[in-house]
Amino acid sequence: MVKQGSSELPVAAFLVLSDHFFPHGTGHLRFSLRDKRDTQDDPLDKYICNVLKRGLGSGITVKESTGPLVSPDMVVYRPATCSGASRAELATSEQSIFGMEVKKLKRTGSGTIARASGIDYNTTPPAGLLQVYDTDVSAITIKGYYLFVCQEFVKVQQHLHILSALVLCDGNILNEDFEFYLEITGRRAKQIGLGSYRDGTNRLRPMLVFPNPLSASVLDHQSTLIHARDDLEKDYDELTKVGVIERNMPCQEDEEIRRYFCYRTRNTEAHKATMFSAIDPFKSPSSSVKTTQRGRFIVPVKTVA
Repeated sequence: MVKQGSSELPVAAFLVLSDHFFPHGTGHLRFSLRDKRDTQDDPLDKYICNVLKRGLGSGITVKESTGPLVSPDMVVYRPATCSGASRAELATSEQSIFGMEVKKLKRTGSGTIARASGIDYNTTPPAGLLQVYDTDVSAITIKGYYLFVCQEFVKVQQHLHILSALVLCDGNILNEDFEFYLEITGRRAKQIGLGSYRDGTNRLRPMLVFPNPLSASVLDHQSTLIHARDDLEKDYDELTKVGVIERNMPCQEDEEIRRYFCYRTRNTEAHKATMFSAIDPFKSPSSSVKTTQRGRFIVPVKTVA
């Protein structure tokens, strides 16, 4: 259980998850999951939520999303400091509240992370700020973090799994354009009255693809926290800094550089390793403004004009 007080909640959550899924820093916890109940049900999300509820202890609440297609997957907060706080305070205080979205990946037959060149974020783009609502249904902006895990079967019959890689990262390393996030998640127009009977609808639903941090080899097979602060070791004895990731942000005249700092727990071999430095290490696909043509159904017959 983490220490209570003024700890930053994303750091506290990382320590709980890392200690649970990577015991002693090197092992992999074997855990069982119940079967899925329906398409939207996700047993791993529920499991992670329960781990956090037990590990974070009193004074901290972990609230799951209220239903399918509701983002983020969970919000971690201190009720005592959130109640009565201004919206401006909650938008910047990682000691009070943050939202966490969980992204699950698998391995290919060769052992590499699947979907390395980018994963589906469905209708919600990643962002360093997320929007949730208070009891008056007034919008609140809070910090956003993303938990990427590689889930593997150990024994299929016993439903035993391990997480062979874990990254909890500040959403800004994926996208810091909050206006874009609001534009995509807000109300959109749709086309109605389509087709010969005018009873069809086109929802014009966006499908977002953004990078997958586990595609970076320096982050695979480890449990890593990616944070904007470069001095977390000063406040958390359990952490050791292991590397720096730089992301280039193209601008009209020049490029801006964003730096993020990678931490692991001291019970790993991380403190003995050489610090790594990586520039834009996340793989990305070759993009085109045109969509891919739908698959062609080939009938094995020869026709004539």
